[in-house]
Amino acid sequence: MLETDAPSPPPADAGDPASAGPVRLRQRGSNHVGMRQFNERVVLQALRTHGSLAKAEIARVTGLTAQTIGLITARLDEDHLLRREAPVRGRVGQPSVPLGLNPDGAFAIGIKIGRRSADWLLVDFTGQVRERIVLDYAFPDIDVLLPAIRRHLHQLLDGLGPLRARVVGVGVAAPFQLGGWHRMLGLTEAQSEAWNHIDLAEQVQQMTELPVSFAKDTSAACVAELLYGRGHDIPSFLYLFLDTFIGGGLVINSHLHRGLHGNAGAVASLPLAVAQAGAAPAQLISQASLWDLEQRLREHGLEPMAAYDQRALQEPWAPHSRAWIASAAAALAHCIVSATAFLDLDAVVLDGAADPGVLQALADGVRAALRTYSWEGLHAPPRLELGGIGSDARALGGALLPLHACFAPDTELFLKA
Repeated sequence: MLETDAPSPPPADAGDPASAGPVRLRQRGSNHVGMRQFNERVVLQALRTHGSLAKAEIARVTGLTAQTIGLITARLDEDHLLRREAPVRGRVGQPSVPLGLNPDGAFAIGIKIGRRSADWLLVDFTGQVRERIVLDYAFPDIDVLLPAIRRHLHQLLDGLGPLRARVVGVGVAAPFQLGGWHRMLGLTEAQSEAWNHIDLAEQVQQMTELPVSFAKDTSAACVAELLYGRGHDIPSFLYLFLDTFIGGGLVINSHLHRGLHGNAGAVASLPLAVAQAGAAPAQLISQASLWDLEQRLREHGLEPMAAYDQRALQEPWAPHSRAWIASAAAALAHCIVSATAFLDLDAVVLDGAADPGVLQALADGVRAALRTYSWEGLHAPPRLELGGIGSDARALGGALLPLHACFAPDTELFLKA
């Protein structure tokens, strides 16, 4: 690791943020990380990964000297990014004082724009959701949704009071083409084109002086899983996120693999059969999306939005939901076999906006379907794990974009230590 040389002077506004008014964060080189800033980020990442640690343990984990750790933690403490916990007694010598991340040290806002709902999350420095706003709709109307984005964004910012000065940015997570597959959703060509030609990140940037980041919604969800979910245990995995339309992401060696156009893991477009002359095969989106379950329920005169909650496995919805689960499980197994042939995966992580019981039943069905395939020439089927975050994953991943741009040591945006 790189060593630091001298402490920086304390910031002019150092003090108790609760009593001394707004305390702004120092810039930490999100565009260029120097030696000293890099080591600060290494220490912060060690605390994020391992929890609270004494200075000696931080030195051991990071490979930095005790003197360097002392200088770095003093600076981070001055900037209110650390908190001291109860001394650990009962050992030889002076009691050690564990240091942890201060939840109020920094904040970010994640905004998820989906085809059925929008979410705003206020996330603190430890990745915990402090506030949540949800807006449901049949389909997002630009003229209605853009003012709502502004209104709820500033609602969350204003609610922070003096701590508003510690917000580092806004992350927007949305489908690359929100108007895609518009015929399936019953939208007009004009409605589809309106979304496909809008720069959503730029629209949000005009609403705030904070920096705004953008990611494909399922890539953002994959980042959240990587940093706060099963990514702690699985270095490489295909990520499948079940929502109105299915989507995905890809993690290789603990890093999000974005692909040439940022669209890696676009499983919705996977064909389910070999193309015949003049007839394109159905895509995975048509059989393994909650949209399909909505249509099944609607055809039987049932409330279609039950597809997204616990009613899906209750009467009278349950028979139709279980029929959909069997169909979707077969399609997802086909996707996983295809992906395994190309990627030699450790695992597949399945998460989504559906009720946990539906996701569990779907995972059980996929495992059974995988056993019906020939695995000759391949390793045994990758293990299938349920994700640990759920419906918040996309907005949470959006909020993590600015947090990790400011505080993660990796030269790339997405990192898991």
